[in-house]
Amino acid sequence: MNSDELKAWINENGNLSFARSGGPGGQHVNKTETKVVLRIPIRTIPLTDQEKERVFLHLANRINSEGELIIHSSSTRSQVQNRERAEELAYRLIQTGLKHRKNRRPTKPTRASNERRIQSKKVRSKRKQQRRDPIL
Repeated sequence: MNSDELKAWINENGNLSFARSGGPGGQHVNKTETKVVLRIPIRTIPLTDQEKERVFLHLANRINSEGELIIHSSSTRSQVQNRERAEELAYRLIQTGLKHRKNRRPTKPTRASNERRIQSKKVRSKRKQQRRDPIL
């Protein structure tokens, strides 16, 4: 699935709800519902089962018990801009969930770096020893 198709799918199938938002705005903030809550059912995204699992694992803390990706956006005073931001964030989160991550190859510190570390520890130790009272 390419990026334009995914964006269109999010736009069509995302369940939007609106609420009153906090923050600056004076009297306007008390009258208008500018906060956007976007709910996307992950199971219905047209991806392979393997890709859906990868998205589930990557976004586990943002997915509720019904399997919906939940995104809140209330950063601007405009409902339209908040909606666009929520949809863009959903797209970016799903895209990052689909990317393969390289496995970390464990490495060992070099001999020179170990020697530098030990040498700095000796210098620090000697400095602290020189601060002590001489033993009589």
